[in-house]
Amino acid sequence: MHVLFVAPHFPSYQRHFVRAMHSVGAKVTGIGEASLAQIDGELKSWLHGYEQVPSVVDEQAMLDAVRRVQRREWVDRLEVTIEAHILPLAKVREATKIPGLSVNAAILCRDKPMMKEHLRQHDIPCAQSAGVSSVDEAVAFVRAVGYPIIVKPRAGAGASGTSRCDNDEQLVAALREAGVNKGQSVAVEEFIEGHEGFYDTMSIDGVPVLEFVSHYYPNVLEAMRHRWISPYIVSTNRLDASGYDEVKAMGRKVITTMGLETTATHMEWFYGPRGLKFSEIGARPPGVGQWDVYAAGNDIDIYREWANAVVHGRIEHKPSRRFASGIIALRPDRDGRILGYEGVLEVQQKYGQYITKAHLPAPGTPTQPIEAGYMANAWIQMRHPDYDAMREIFEIIGRTVRVRAG
Repeated sequence: MHVLFVAPHFPSYQRHFVRAMHSVGAKVTGIGEASLAQIDGELKSWLHGYEQVPSVVDEQAMLDAVRRVQRREWVDRLEVTIEAHILPLAKVREATKIPGLSVNAAILCRDKPMMKEHLRQHDIPCAQSAGVSSVDEAVAFVRAVGYPIIVKPRAGAGASGTSRCDNDEQLVAALREAGVNKGQSVAVEEFIEGHEGFYDTMSIDGVPVLEFVSHYYPNVLEAMRHRWISPYIVSTNRLDASGYDEVKAMGRKVITTMGLETTATHMEWFYGPRGLKFSEIGARPPGVGQWDVYAAGNDIDIYREWANAVVHGRIEHKPSRRFASGIIALRPDRDGRILGYEGVLEVQQKYGQYITKAHLPAPGTPTQPIEAGYMANAWIQMRHPDYDAMREIFEIIGRTVRVRAG
Protein backbone atom coordinates (compact mmCIF):
# COMPACT_ATOMS: atom_id res chain seq x y z
CA MET A 1 0.00 0.00 0.00
CA HIS A 2 1.16 3.53 -0.79
CA VAL A 3 0.13 6.12 1.83
CA LEU A 4 0.56 9.89 1.68
CA PHE A 5 1.13 11.26 5.18
CA VAL A 6 0.81 14.95 5.99
CA ALA A 7 3.35 16.75 8.20
CA PRO A 8 5.73 13.86 9.00
CA HIS A 9 8.33 16.21 10.48
CA PHE A 10 6.42 18.33 12.99
CA PRO A 11 5.23 18.05 15.72
CA SER A 12 7.88 15.54 16.80
CA TYR A 13 5.44 12.69 17.54
CA GLN A 14 4.34 12.68 13.89
CA ARG A 15 7.40 10.61 13.00
CA HIS A 16 5.92 7.66 14.94
CA PHE A 17 3.07 7.36 12.44
CA VAL A 18 5.62 7.18 9.60
CA ARG A 19 7.75 4.66 11.49
CA ALA A 20 4.73 2.51 12.17
CA MET A 21 3.45 2.49 8.59
CA HIS A 22 6.93 1.66 7.32
CA SER A 23 7.18 -1.16 9.87
CA VAL A 24 3.98 -2.84 8.61
CA GLY A 25 5.09 -2.74 4.99
CA ALA A 26 3.57 0.46 3.59
CA LYS A 27 5.31 2.85 1.23
CA VAL A 28 5.00 6.29 2.82
CA THR A 29 5.34 9.56 0.94
CA GLY A 30 5.44 12.58 3.21
CA ILE A 31 4.00 16.00 2.41
CA GLY A 32 5.17 18.84 4.62
CA GLU A 33 6.39 22.38 5.00
CA ALA A 34 9.96 21.48 5.96
CA SER A 35 12.62 21.11 3.31
CA LEU A 36 14.08 17.67 2.71
CA ALA A 37 17.34 18.93 4.22
CA GLN A 38 15.52 19.58 7.52
CA ILE A 39 14.40 15.97 7.83
CA ASP A 40 16.76 13.74 9.79
CA GLY A 41 18.25 10.55 8.43
CA GLU A 42 16.10 8.19 10.50
CA LEU A 43 12.85 9.76 9.31
CA LYS A 44 14.13 9.80 5.73
CA SER A 45 14.86 6.08 5.98
CA TRP A 46 11.16 5.41 6.60
CA LEU A 47 9.97 7.59 3.72
CA HIS A 48 9.42 6.36 0.16
CA GLY A 49 9.22 9.96 -1.09
CA TYR A 50 8.65 13.54 0.00
CA GLU A 51 6.87 16.64 -1.33
CA GLN A 52 7.46 20.11 0.12
CA VAL A 53 4.60 22.65 0.17
CA PRO A 54 4.39 26.25 1.47
CA SER A 55 1.55 25.29 3.83
CA VAL A 56 -0.19 22.00 4.55
CA VAL A 57 -3.51 23.84 4.97
CA ASP A 58 -3.22 25.49 1.53
CA GLU A 59 -5.72 23.35 -0.38
CA GLN A 60 -4.39 24.22 -3.83
CA ALA A 61 -0.77 23.57 -2.85
CA MET A 62 -1.74 20.26 -1.29
CA LEU A 63 -3.87 19.30 -4.28
CA ASP A 64 -0.96 20.03 -6.61
CA ALA A 65 1.42 17.97 -4.44
CA VAL A 66 -0.93 14.98 -4.29
CA ARG A 67 -1.46 15.07 -8.04
CA ARG A 68 2.30 15.19 -8.63
CA VAL A 69 2.61 11.97 -6.67
CA GLN A 70 -0.38 10.41 -8.43
CA ARG A 71 1.19 11.10 -11.80
CA ARG A 72 4.22 9.07 -10.70
CA GLU A 73 2.44 6.15 -9.01
CA TRP A 74 -0.77 4.87 -7.46
CA VAL A 75 -1.87 6.29 -4.10
CA ASP A 76 -4.06 4.21 -1.76
CA ARG A 77 -4.54 6.51 1.25
CA LEU A 78 -4.06 10.13 2.32
CA GLU A 79 -3.70 10.30 6.10
CA VAL A 80 -3.70 13.27 8.49
CA THR A 81 -3.64 13.25 12.29
CA ILE A 82 -3.72 16.95 13.26
CA GLU A 83 -7.02 18.77 13.86
CA ALA A 84 -6.31 21.83 11.70
CA HIS A 85 -5.38 19.63 8.73
CA ILE A 86 -8.53 17.48 8.75
CA LEU A 87 -10.92 19.56 6.62
CA PRO A 88 -8.56 20.93 3.92
CA LEU A 89 -7.14 17.46 3.32
CA ALA A 90 -10.62 15.91 3.16
CA LYS A 91 -11.32 18.30 0.28
CA VAL A 92 -8.06 17.26 -1.41
CA ARG A 93 -8.93 13.62 -0.84
CA GLU A 94 -12.31 14.08 -2.48
CA ALA A 95 -10.84 15.96 -5.47
CA THR A 96 -8.25 13.22 -6.06
CA LYS A 97 -10.67 10.33 -5.37
CA ILE A 98 -8.53 8.84 -2.60
CA PRO A 99 -10.49 6.80 -0.01
CA GLY A 100 -10.78 8.13 3.53
CA LEU A 101 -12.63 10.65 5.67
CA SER A 102 -15.26 12.45 3.59
CA VAL A 103 -15.68 16.22 3.37
CA ASN A 104 -19.12 15.94 4.99
CA ALA A 105 -17.73 13.96 7.94
CA ALA A 106 -14.81 16.37 8.27
CA ILE A 107 -17.14 19.39 8.36
CA LEU A 108 -19.31 17.73 11.01
CA CYS A 109 -16.22 16.97 13.10
CA ARG A 110 -14.86 20.51 12.80
CA ASP A 111 -17.99 22.68 13.14
CA LYS A 112 -19.29 22.24 16.69
CA PRO A 113 -22.82 23.71 16.24
CA MET A 114 -23.37 21.60 13.10
CA MET A 115 -21.94 18.56 14.89
CA LYS A 116 -24.32 18.85 17.83
CA GLU A 117 -27.35 19.58 15.67
CA HIS A 118 -26.60 16.50 13.57
CA LEU A 119 -26.25 14.29 16.64
CA ARG A 120 -29.38 15.65 18.32
CA GLN A 121 -31.27 14.62 15.20
CA HIS A 122 -30.00 11.09 15.84
CA ASP A 123 -31.09 11.08 19.52
CA ILE A 124 -27.62 11.55 21.00
CA PRO A 125 -27.85 13.76 24.12
CA CYS A 126 -25.92 17.04 23.71
CA ALA A 127 -25.82 20.46 25.30
CA GLN A 128 -28.05 23.05 23.66
CA SER A 129 -25.88 25.04 21.26
CA ALA A 130 -25.84 27.45 18.35
CA GLY A 131 -23.52 29.25 16.00
CA VAL A 132 -23.70 33.04 16.43
CA SER A 133 -22.21 35.96 14.49
CA SER A 134 -23.42 38.87 16.63
CA VAL A 135 -23.98 39.91 20.22
CA ASP A 136 -27.73 40.01 19.59
CA GLU A 137 -27.75 36.38 18.43
CA ALA A 138 -25.75 35.32 21.48
CA VAL A 139 -28.05 37.24 23.84
CA ALA A 140 -31.11 35.62 22.22
CA PHE A 141 -29.54 32.20 22.85
CA VAL A 142 -28.86 33.09 26.49
CA ARG A 143 -32.40 34.32 27.02
CA ALA A 144 -33.67 30.94 25.81
CA VAL A 145 -31.13 28.76 27.65
CA GLY A 146 -29.96 30.81 30.62
CA TYR A 147 -26.54 31.29 32.20
CA PRO A 148 -23.93 29.94 32.54
CA ILE A 149 -22.94 29.38 28.91
CA ILE A 150 -19.75 28.49 27.08
CA VAL A 151 -18.30 30.50 24.18
CA LYS A 152 -15.81 28.65 21.99
CA PRO A 153 -14.44 28.64 18.43
CA ARG A 154 -16.64 26.80 15.93
CA ALA A 155 -13.67 24.67 14.86
CA GLY A 156 -11.29 24.76 17.83
CA ALA A 157 -9.56 21.87 19.56
CA GLY A 158 -9.60 21.18 23.28
CA ALA A 159 -10.27 24.19 25.53
CA SER A 160 -8.35 26.65 23.36
CA GLY A 161 -10.24 29.93 23.11
CA THR A 162 -13.05 28.65 25.36
CA SER A 163 -14.70 30.88 27.98
CA ARG A 164 -17.42 30.40 30.57
CA CYS A 165 -19.84 33.32 30.87
CA ASP A 166 -22.10 33.89 33.88
CA ASN A 167 -23.56 37.29 32.95
CA ASP A 168 -24.03 39.71 30.07
CA GLU A 169 -20.81 41.61 30.78
CA GLN A 170 -18.71 38.44 30.56
CA LEU A 171 -20.60 37.36 27.45
CA VAL A 172 -19.92 40.60 25.59
CA ALA A 173 -16.23 40.47 26.60
CA ALA A 174 -15.87 36.85 25.44
CA LEU A 175 -17.56 37.59 22.12
CA ARG A 176 -15.31 40.60 21.56
CA GLU A 177 -12.21 38.54 22.36
CA ALA A 178 -13.40 35.87 19.90
CA GLY A 179 -13.71 38.51 17.17
CA VAL A 180 -17.50 38.49 16.77
CA ASN A 181 -17.41 42.30 16.41
CA LYS A 182 -15.03 41.74 13.46
CA GLY A 183 -17.21 39.31 11.56
CA GLN A 184 -16.23 36.04 13.25
CA SER A 185 -18.78 33.32 14.04
CA VAL A 186 -18.49 31.34 17.28
CA ALA A 187 -20.22 28.48 19.05
CA VAL A 188 -22.29 29.12 22.18
CA GLU A 189 -23.43 26.24 24.38
CA GLU A 190 -25.25 25.71 27.63
CA PHE A 191 -22.89 24.86 30.48
CA ILE A 192 -23.13 21.20 31.43
CA GLU A 193 -22.49 20.37 35.07
CA GLY A 194 -20.66 17.11 35.67
CA HIS A 195 -17.45 15.13 35.43
CA GLU A 196 -15.54 15.37 32.13
CA GLY A 197 -13.76 12.56 30.31
CA PHE A 198 -13.03 11.25 26.86
CA TYR A 199 -13.51 8.10 24.80
CA ASP A 200 -10.83 7.34 22.19
CA THR A 201 -10.89 4.68 19.51
CA MET A 202 -9.20 3.27 16.48
CA SER A 203 -12.01 2.22 14.18
CA ILE A 204 -11.98 0.05 11.07
CA ASP A 205 -14.96 0.49 8.73
CA GLY A 206 -16.76 2.33 11.53
CA VAL A 207 -16.24 -0.37 14.17
CA PRO A 208 -13.93 0.41 17.13
CA VAL A 209 -11.16 -2.18 17.39
CA LEU A 210 -9.25 -0.25 20.09
CA GLU A 211 -11.08 1.61 22.87
CA PHE A 212 -9.87 3.74 25.78
CA VAL A 213 -11.63 5.87 28.39
CA SER A 214 -9.86 8.65 30.27
CA HIS A 215 -10.86 11.10 32.99
CA TYR A 216 -9.94 14.75 33.58
CA TYR A 217 -9.17 15.94 37.13
CA PRO A 218 -10.41 18.67 37.36
CA ASN A 219 -12.48 19.45 34.26
CA VAL A 220 -10.53 21.15 31.47
CA LEU A 221 -12.06 24.62 31.77
CA GLU A 222 -11.22 24.82 35.47
CA ALA A 223 -7.75 23.39 34.87
CA MET A 224 -6.98 26.02 32.23
CA ARG A 225 -8.17 28.90 34.44
CA HIS A 226 -6.02 28.47 37.55
CA ARG A 227 -2.22 28.37 37.65
CA TRP A 228 -2.08 26.76 41.10
CA ILE A 229 -3.86 23.61 39.88
CA SER A 230 -1.69 20.68 38.75
CA PRO A 231 -4.28 19.00 36.51
CA TYR A 232 -4.01 15.37 35.54
CA ILE A 233 -5.61 12.85 33.22
CA VAL A 234 -6.00 9.15 34.05
CA SER A 235 -6.85 6.43 31.55
CA THR A 236 -8.75 3.62 33.23
CA ASN A 237 -7.77 -0.04 33.03
CA ARG A 238 -11.30 -1.00 34.15
CA LEU A 239 -12.91 -0.48 30.76
CA ASP A 240 -14.88 -3.72 31.06
CA ALA A 241 -16.67 -2.46 34.20
CA SER A 242 -20.41 -2.02 33.65
CA GLY A 243 -20.19 1.68 34.49
CA TYR A 244 -18.52 2.32 31.14
CA ASP A 245 -21.12 0.54 29.03
CA GLU A 246 -23.13 3.72 28.42
CA VAL A 247 -20.05 5.72 27.41
CA LYS A 248 -18.93 3.04 24.96
CA ALA A 249 -22.42 2.62 23.51
CA MET A 250 -22.81 6.36 22.96
CA GLY A 251 -19.34 6.64 21.45
CA ARG A 252 -19.96 3.82 19.00
CA LYS A 253 -23.28 5.36 17.98
CA VAL A 254 -21.61 8.73 17.41
CA ILE A 255 -18.97 7.13 15.17
CA THR A 256 -21.66 5.41 13.09
CA THR A 257 -23.89 8.46 12.90
CA MET A 258 -21.02 10.73 11.85
CA GLY A 259 -20.04 8.41 9.03
CA LEU A 260 -16.52 7.79 10.38
CA GLU A 261 -14.88 4.71 8.89
CA THR A 262 -11.20 3.75 9.26
CA THR A 263 -9.82 6.47 11.50
CA ALA A 264 -8.70 7.33 14.99
CA THR A 265 -11.33 9.22 16.99
CA HIS A 266 -11.31 11.40 20.11
CA MET A 267 -14.67 12.08 21.80
CA GLU A 268 -15.26 14.27 24.87
CA TRP A 269 -18.20 13.65 27.23
CA PHE A 270 -19.72 14.84 30.52
CA TYR A 271 -21.54 12.86 33.16
CA GLY A 272 -23.54 14.67 35.82
CA PRO A 273 -26.99 15.21 37.35
CA ARG A 274 -28.59 15.13 33.90
CA GLY A 275 -26.85 11.92 32.89
CA LEU A 276 -24.33 11.31 30.11
CA LYS A 277 -23.91 14.09 27.55
CA PHE A 278 -21.87 14.16 24.36
CA SER A 279 -19.48 17.13 24.04
CA GLU A 280 -17.50 16.87 20.77
CA ILE A 281 -15.55 14.49 18.54
CA GLY A 282 -12.49 14.72 16.33
CA ALA A 283 -11.48 12.27 13.58
CA ARG A 284 -7.92 12.12 14.89
CA PRO A 285 -5.84 10.82 17.79
CA PRO A 286 -6.04 12.70 21.11
CA GLY A 287 -3.53 15.35 22.12
CA VAL A 288 -1.39 15.80 25.27
CA GLY A 289 0.71 12.72 24.51
CA GLN A 290 -2.25 10.50 25.30
CA TRP A 291 -1.35 7.77 22.82
CA ASP A 292 1.97 7.34 24.62
CA VAL A 293 0.02 7.06 27.87
CA TYR A 294 -2.17 4.33 26.33
CA ALA A 295 0.87 2.48 25.00
CA ALA A 296 2.52 2.46 28.44
CA GLY A 297 -0.64 1.27 30.18
CA ASN A 298 -1.50 -1.45 27.69
CA ASP A 299 1.76 -3.02 26.49
CA ILE A 300 1.19 -2.12 22.83
CA ASP A 301 2.82 -0.04 20.14
CA ILE A 302 -0.33 1.97 19.47
CA TYR A 303 1.16 3.69 16.43
CA ARG A 304 1.82 0.29 14.86
CA GLU A 305 -1.76 -0.79 15.60
CA TRP A 306 -3.01 2.41 13.93
CA ALA A 307 -0.81 1.59 10.95
CA ASN A 308 -2.10 -1.99 10.80
CA ALA A 309 -5.67 -0.69 10.81
CA VAL A 310 -4.99 1.81 8.02
CA VAL A 311 -2.77 -0.41 5.88
CA HIS A 312 -4.14 -3.92 6.49
CA GLY A 313 -7.64 -3.36 7.92
CA ARG A 314 -6.85 -5.25 11.13
CA ILE A 315 -4.86 -4.98 14.34
CA GLU A 316 -2.24 -7.36 15.74
CA HIS A 317 -2.58 -6.86 19.48
CA LYS A 318 -5.35 -5.85 21.87
CA PRO A 319 -4.73 -3.61 24.91
CA SER A 320 -3.58 -5.59 27.95
CA ARG A 321 -5.34 -3.26 30.47
CA ARG A 322 -2.53 -4.08 32.94
CA PHE A 323 -2.20 -0.50 34.11
CA ALA A 324 -4.11 2.68 34.66
CA SER A 325 -1.93 5.37 33.13
CA GLY A 326 -1.87 9.12 32.92
CA ILE A 327 -0.13 12.48 32.86
CA ILE A 328 0.09 15.33 35.36
CA ALA A 329 0.89 18.91 34.31
CA LEU A 330 3.20 20.87 36.61
CA ARG A 331 2.78 24.62 36.21
CA PRO A 332 5.39 27.30 36.96
CA ASP A 333 4.26 29.60 39.78
CA ARG A 334 4.59 32.63 37.49
CA ASP A 335 5.57 33.57 33.96
CA GLY A 336 9.23 34.13 33.18
CA ARG A 337 12.00 31.55 33.22
CA ILE A 338 12.34 28.32 35.18
CA LEU A 339 14.44 28.83 38.32
CA GLY A 340 14.20 25.33 39.77
CA TYR A 341 12.02 22.61 41.29
CA GLU A 342 10.92 21.54 44.76
CA GLY A 343 9.73 18.06 45.70
CA VAL A 344 10.97 16.23 42.59
CA LEU A 345 13.51 14.10 44.46
CA GLU A 346 10.87 13.07 47.02
CA VAL A 347 8.50 12.02 44.23
CA GLN A 348 11.26 10.13 42.43
CA GLN A 349 12.17 8.21 45.60
CA LYS A 350 8.55 7.28 46.41
CA TYR A 351 7.07 6.71 42.99
CA GLY A 352 9.95 6.37 40.53
CA GLN A 353 8.97 2.79 39.65
CA TYR A 354 5.67 4.05 38.24
CA ILE A 355 7.09 6.91 36.14
CA THR A 356 7.23 6.15 32.40
CA LYS A 357 8.26 9.58 31.05
CA ALA A 358 8.96 13.02 32.46
CA HIS A 359 9.75 16.46 31.13
CA LEU A 360 11.34 18.94 33.55
CA PRO A 361 12.71 21.90 31.56
CA ALA A 362 16.14 23.05 32.70
CA PRO A 363 16.58 26.22 34.76
CA GLY A 364 16.66 29.20 32.44
CA THR A 365 14.02 27.77 30.09
CA PRO A 366 11.27 30.31 29.26
CA THR A 367 7.88 29.35 30.69
CA GLN A 368 4.82 28.85 28.53
CA PRO A 369 1.34 30.18 29.40
CA ILE A 370 -0.85 27.66 31.20
CA GLU A 371 -3.44 28.03 28.43
CA ALA A 372 -0.96 26.27 26.13
CA GLY A 373 -1.98 22.94 27.64
CA TYR A 374 -0.89 20.02 29.77
CA MET A 375 2.49 19.53 28.07
CA ALA A 376 3.43 23.21 27.74
CA ASN A 377 5.76 23.21 30.74
CA ALA A 378 6.81 20.40 33.10
CA TRP A 379 4.92 17.10 33.17
CA ILE A 380 5.16 13.49 34.36
CA GLN A 381 3.60 10.41 32.75
CA MET A 382 2.96 7.37 34.98
CA ARG A 383 1.26 3.99 35.17
CA HIS A 384 0.02 1.88 38.08
CA PRO A 385 -1.92 -1.42 38.29
CA ASP A 386 -4.67 0.25 40.34
CA TYR A 387 -6.69 3.19 39.01
CA ASP A 388 -7.51 4.63 42.45
CA ALA A 389 -3.87 4.39 43.53
CA MET A 390 -2.85 6.18 40.34
CA ARG A 391 -5.22 9.02 41.17
CA GLU A 392 -3.94 9.25 44.73
CA ILE A 393 -0.32 9.41 43.55
CA PHE A 394 -1.14 12.24 41.15
CA GLU A 395 -2.88 14.14 43.96
CA ILE A 396 0.24 13.78 46.13
CA ILE A 397 2.52 14.90 43.29
CA GLY A 398 0.31 17.93 42.69
CA ARG A 399 0.72 18.94 46.36
CA THR A 400 4.43 18.11 46.52
CA VAL A 401 6.12 19.38 43.36
CA ARG A 402 6.60 23.09 42.85
CA VAL A 403 7.98 24.69 39.70
CA ARG A 404 9.61 28.00 40.61
CA ALA A 405 9.95 30.69 37.97
CA GLY A 406 11.01 34.33 37.93
